Amino acid sequence: MMEVIDSLEVGSMVEVMGHPPMYGYIRWIGFLPHQHDRMKPIAGIEMEEETKAGTDGTFGKQRLFACAPRKAFFCYLNKCKKDSRFKETNNSGPQYFGSMESPDIVGDISPPSLIEDARGQSGINKGIQGHHNSCYLDATLFSMFAYNLGFDFLLYRPVKPDDIPHYQEVQKVLKESIVNPLRRNNFVRADKIMKLRELLDRLGTVKGMMDEEKDPEEFLQSLLQHILKADPFITLSSGQESFLYQLFIEKDERLVMPVTQQLFELSFLQSDIKLDQVPPCLILQMPRFGKDYKMYRRIVPSLYLDITDVLSSSTRECAVCGDLAKYECKDCYRQFGDSLGSIVFCEVCSKKIHANIKRSTHKPRHIPVPEGYDHFVAEQRAYGREVTLEREIMELTAVVCIQTSHYVSFVKCGSGKNKPWVFFDSMADRRGGNNNGYNIPEITPCPDLETWFTDEQQRKILGIEDDKQLPQNLRRLLCDSYICFYQSATALLFK
Repeated sequence: MMEVIDSLEVGSMVEVMGHPPMYGYIRWIGFLPHQHDRMKPIAGIEMEEETKAGTDGTFGKQRLFACAPRKAFFCYLNKCKKDSRFKETNNSGPQYFGSMESPDIVGDISPPSLIEDARGQSGINKGIQGHHNSCYLDATLFSMFAYNLGFDFLLYRPVKPDDIPHYQEVQKVLKESIVNPLRRNNFVRADKIMKLRELLDRLGTVKGMMDEEKDPEEFLQSLLQHILKADPFITLSSGQESFLYQLFIEKDERLVMPVTQQLFELSFLQSDIKLDQVPPCLILQMPRFGKDYKMYRRIVPSLYLDITDVLSSSTRECAVCGDLAKYECKDCYRQFGDSLGSIVFCEVCSKKIHANIKRSTHKPRHIPVPEGYDHFVAEQRAYGREVTLEREIMELTAVVCIQTSHYVSFVKCGSGKNKPWVFFDSMADRRGGNNNGYNIPEITPCPDLETWFTDEQQRKILGIEDDKQLPQNLRRLLCDSYICFYQSATALLFK
């Protein structure tokens, strides 16, 4: 008869006895081939940290489960006990979130730098611990602050005369109780998030922040606009200002699996608006409404977003000859290409194109060019010198996804090419019951994320009709994306 050790089972969080002890959770229990002692079961454990004797879930030539390399450890089950860090307690407080420490940290803490391998950031009890419908907030905060500086100006703006009386308290909780511990210790306990939720509920315009299901945009609007009174990130040519831009579009049936670049340009084209300036942060909400309606079944997040053609004042090249463009014609969309770069022309090409009777009703608009710039370009090219018109490119730093009312996020560990990505879930597992238990957050490496979006891979994905046949994280990213975070390194320098 198999020995039962301290009620341990698959999924149990355990401590492997030793000096020092090692921690992980049981992925497999059973007997190995050729094992003679059938009274002593073996445990296959996915460890929090890599071990010298670790594997990827194989023992010998047999695969027993799958995990990251050097994180699978096999030992007798009787060498394990329940993780002492999570022992039950008679905590007299209203809610117990486990024994993991999460102290406030004062000072200025930058995101971890030089992350070349996301495995060092990954594991259970990493990230922000979720509690009572907090996943919308956990996923958003992790996306904004874990590995990037793009929103740090919110932590440092001095108090102004028109700020709310509790401005500094909110800023202090955000910085010292959440952002700093997240960056230094890679863990924020749920009671620290509850402090922020209580302030948001009491001081903001959105009620129910303590326990109700909310959306990321409700949280962002409450925190950024009503409480911290930050300057809007986005200024439109219509005069509107906002922190988030929702992609309102009429569905184009020709787009089977659009990328955000296409939807972004289409939204600005159909709305007939422009960006007045380069935003330091661009938060794009996908064309969907909550968890129920999605305009497109799959959307590919563009790793880099070119916003040059939606800026009200930017130098652009003629789609025909490459000279400095001076006219834009939205009526020409899809006649010479399917991007906004295909509808801008120099004066000569614009006249030729619109001399055609089929385009006689088109109404090209003049593109403002900095005074003297056209003469500068003409002069340089007359001398045979190449003039490159710079493009404004923003970098994807995070994607928040939703499936069945639960928010998770994919986050890039830093800025620049070849930086690793991770997947974060604030409620990946649970310890204890519904009434007196607590959630276990987890960070998982996504080493292949950027390769998913190559042209070759996209062709393969299009050949897979059933979404359920896609790898789990790829399916989440394509089918469940809700908000994409983009940053401009140049604009952030002036923020």
